[in-house]
Amino acid sequence: MRASRILKMLMMLQTHEKVTAAELADACETSIRTVYRDIEALSAIGVPVYSEQGVQGGYRLLQGYRTRLNGLSAKEAETLFLAGLSGPAQKMGIDTLLADAQLKLKAALPENIRPEIDRLQSRFLLDAPNWFSDDEKVTYLPDLMTAVLEQRCVVMQYQSWKGEINRQLQPLGIVLKGGQWYLLAQVEQDVRTYRVSRIGSLTLLGEVFERPKDFNLTAFWQDSLRRMEVVQFPIIAEVRLTSLGRKIMQHVCSSYAVNQAQIEPMDESGWHRARFPVGESVYGCAELLRFGAELEVIGPPELRAEMEKMVSSLEKLYQQDATRSLSN
Repeated sequence: MRASRILKMLMMLQTHEKVTAAELADACETSIRTVYRDIEALSAIGVPVYSEQGVQGGYRLLQGYRTRLNGLSAKEAETLFLAGLSGPAQKMGIDTLLADAQLKLKAALPENIRPEIDRLQSRFLLDAPNWFSDDEKVTYLPDLMTAVLEQRCVVMQYQSWKGEINRQLQPLGIVLKGGQWYLLAQVEQDVRTYRVSRIGSLTLLGEVFERPKDFNLTAFWQDSLRRMEVVQFPIIAEVRLTSLGRKIMQHVCSSYAVNQAQIEPMDESGWHRARFPVGESVYGCAELLRFGAELEVIGPPELRAEMEKMVSSLEKLYQQDATRSLSN
C-alpha cells in the first residue's frame, strides 16, 4: 500500500540526516518518480521535509522534527493518502478512520509545528466537484473500495447508454475525476471504465481474483483520457470568433478543446480565425451554438452544413412560436 511506503520513507528521513531519492526508491522498491510524488504527499500532510540540490543533495527533515506513530492502525495508515479529501473519504466510508489517523499524526508533531498545521488547514480547502454540479449518488462506493483492496469479484447491474447490463467484474481501481467517480475493472481480458453513479445494484462475491501484475492505475487512466478525448472530439472546427467569442470559449468548451485551440490574432474586421476540436455532427453543433452570433463556422463543409441546418430549424421553430403567440 502507498500509505505503508510513505510511512517507511518518513521513518528513513527521521533516522538519517539526509536521504537521496535513489536511496528511498531502492529501500521502498519503487521508482524515483514515485518517490517525488510521495515526498509531495508528506509535505501536504504537514511533514517539514525539504530538498537540497546538487551532487551532494537529498531530502532532510526540519531539524528537531520527530514523529511517534505508535498506535496508528493499518487501516488508519491506509487513509493518510486521502489527507485533505474529507468529502471523498466520507463517500468511501472511511472518514472516521481518516480523522483518527490525522489526529494521531498531529499529536506526534512537535508542539511548535502544530499551530502551523491548524493555520494551513484553516486557509486551504480542496473542493473536487465542478461548479454548479450536485454531488453524485455513489451508494456502492464503500463496497467497491472493499472489493478493490481485497481483490474480490463483484456482480453489478449497470445502466450504460446502450441499456441495462448485468456483469461480473474484477475491480482494479477507483478514480475521482472532476467530482465524478469511476471504476476500472477487468472483464475477461479487457479493462473497462464504469461510472459509479450508474451502478444500480452491486453484490460482493467471495471469489478472489489475481490482480494483473503489469496493471498501473495511473498510467492506464491517463492513457484512457487521451484516447477518450480523441474519440469524443474527432472534428477540427475552423471558425471565426469575435473578441467576446474568444472569452466565451473558456466557459462553454471543454478544457481539452481550449488547450488544443489555435487562435490567430484579430484581423482588420475585428474577428479571430481559430481551429479547435469539437464533437461529431449534432453534438459539435450544439456546442458551437452556445457562442450565439459571436462565432461563425467556416469548415469543414460538413460541419458548416449541419450548423446551417440546425440554425434554420431553430429559426422555423421560433417563427412558429411567434405566430402562435400572436394568434393567442
